[in-house]
Amino acid sequence: MADSHPWQVPFSQFSDWLEAAEAEEINDPNAMALASVDADGQPSVRIVLLKGQDAQGFVFYTNLESRKAEALAAEPRAALAFHWKSLRRQVRVEGSVQQVSDAEADAYFASRGRASRLGAVASDQSRPLPSRALFEARLAEVEAQYAGKTEIPRPAAWGGYRLTPQAIEFWEDRPHRLHHRRRYEVLEPGQSWRSSLLYP
Repeated sequence: MADSHPWQVPFSQFSDWLEAAEAEEINDPNAMALASVDADGQPSVRIVLLKGQDAQGFVFYTNLESRKAEALAAEPRAALAFHWKSLRRQVRVEGSVQQVSDAEADAYFASRGRASRLGAVASDQSRPLPSRALFEARLAEVEAQYAGKTEIPRPAAWGGYRLTPQAIEFWEDRPHRLHHRRRYEVLEPGQSWRSSLLYP
């Protein structure tokens, strides 16, 4: 039987689960699988890191000329999957994707470690690389260019995306594969969700 819930309910539950994962998972509790489809209908999935989450959606950052960015430009819908094995929990999210503002991207880029910022400047993410040595040489050039400088400007081809959910499913492992699943679907955007249980 379906029922309705205020807008913040699944986001609050996600925050609680993420907090538990941060206490239990050894590596990258914010890791999530991002699935997209390109202009030819070819699906692709990869692991990215969640870098922001609130009632507006789920945020991640990448090179805006990467394969994933090209797919999201062609088809601005995607799906996320979090799997916290130690907690025996999963969360699945489906929705539309938009780029974050320049101000948001600038703020997050500035918060990254220096090596990560230099790497973003040096890398043409997802493009063919003739040799690792070529990339290392390019990185060395960027390091020399910004030697002694604290500010490293965000590259124009680097930014972020926010997935605004249209559906969120919480999955909990139970003995004998009798799992507990609850799915939330948008009833009124920004206002409320329709919630229902699913068979295991």
